[in-house]
Amino acid sequence: MEQNFSYHQLFAFVQSIFIKIGCSEIDAITASKSLLSADLRGVDSHGIARLVGYVRLWEIGRINSKPQMKIIHETPSTGVVDGDSGLGLVVAPWAMNIAIEKAKQVGSGWISVQNSNHFGIAGHHAMMALPHDMIGIAMTNASALVSPTFSKERMLGTNPIAVAIPAGEQPPFVADFATTTAANGKLEISQRKNMAVPNGWVQDEHGNETNDADALKKGGALLPLGGDREHSSHKGFMLGSIVDIFSGVLSGANFGPWVPPFPAYVPMPENMPGKGIGHFFGAMRIDAFRTAESFKKDMDLWISRFREAIPIYATNPVVIPGDPERIMEQERIHNGIPIPEMLQNELKELGEKFNVPFELIK
Repeated sequence: MEQNFSYHQLFAFVQSIFIKIGCSEIDAITASKSLLSADLRGVDSHGIARLVGYVRLWEIGRINSKPQMKIIHETPSTGVVDGDSGLGLVVAPWAMNIAIEKAKQVGSGWISVQNSNHFGIAGHHAMMALPHDMIGIAMTNASALVSPTFSKERMLGTNPIAVAIPAGEQPPFVADFATTTAANGKLEISQRKNMAVPNGWVQDEHGNETNDADALKKGGALLPLGGDREHSSHKGFMLGSIVDIFSGVLSGANFGPWVPPFPAYVPMPENMPGKGIGHFFGAMRIDAFRTAESFKKDMDLWISRFREAIPIYATNPVVIPGDPERIMEQERIHNGIPIPEMLQNELKELGEKFNVPFELIK
């Protein structure tokens, strides 16, 4: 039976688990904030549901809970960070803070990251720039589940892009999206519900379109944004490739089919050309272009005008990027975060392993 848990309950549990695997208290807090931001914003596939997966990666030595992160190359506005195999949930905020500090000094900061792991949702890291009157950008490559247009071989990850832009009276514009037609998490939801998936999400092992939610388990692949060539999947392929090159090739991380898989039981690719998973972050000061006040005033106008766009159906008004997640966050802070029964059982088992109780506190 699905039950709602408060954010504070889940935070305390997640923080305790990260400390149990060796994280410092500061890193455990950072990682917990990163992880649970996904649950708050309704991206359940990247939140606490991934906690068991991170622990398994730590158990087989692929995650270093005490990373010595460092800058291995830099200019006044750019840098490359080696994450020392740390939790991406910790490495990513550390790198984004460097981008922000460089932007404070010279107008913009750009950081590529090697030797990291899965970093949760990209939007959390991009939004770190907002309090500084900056535009934030975050992207990451991921294990290969996606076939390029005209291929049946898995070559790219879902490779998300997030851009966070501050406004004045209006909430910020926050675009956070995978470069595939559907993220793998949506497939997992369909699998749990024993439902078929829509056309254009996946192909089978021969490259044929399928509605089978279990296609990946049978050798199939996710499809780039667009689904097929007639619906511009080549553009989704290009977007995913840009993320892979910025995150992997530029930083010295792995890229393409060599990106390490998230499931601990999946073997590592052979002849890997780089180190770990790669990320890319950017921060741009608004006042490097114009005054922040005037920009945010025009962003308010932009957002309000788009909200007023005449809808096709009165029940479906235009939604500004970031609105659904912001509304979900407000709701879940107030009402709690729903945890399915299967996930509750997984978390209870994890808690028992580390002597950290997982239970619903009324």
